[in-house]
Amino acid sequence: MRQILVYSSFSWLALAGGLHFAIDVVAQFARGARAPGPETTLYYGLHSAYALGLVLFGGFGLLVARQAPALLSQWPALALTVFAAAAWLVLAFVFIEYRPPRILISVFAVLVLALVATR
Repeated sequence: MRQILVYSSFSWLALAGGLHFAIDVVAQFARGARAPGPETTLYYGLHSAYALGLVLFGGFGLLVARQAPALLSQWPALALTVFAAAAWLVLAFVFIEYRPPRILISVFAVLVLALVATR
């Protein structure tokens, strides 16, 4: 059960990051939804960095789950994962003005809390 939670939480995070980048950066750029300017640059930069962080942390989590599964049952790794989930929740609720990224990271936070509870 624990391995399923580990793989599902980090897979969800990587998938959420990829979808966030595809929808909020690539699709809006391809449609020309935003007029060129400093606000657009900041928008694309924020969302690109946010999505890249999700994909990288999810990918590294999957790598650790595959190579050293015992590491993810120790408190330092769990604390880092909980801290990352909390930080992404704060970023999503403070800087991202619409709902889907908030829902995606909230699902990851719930999966991480379930992972901590099964330790």
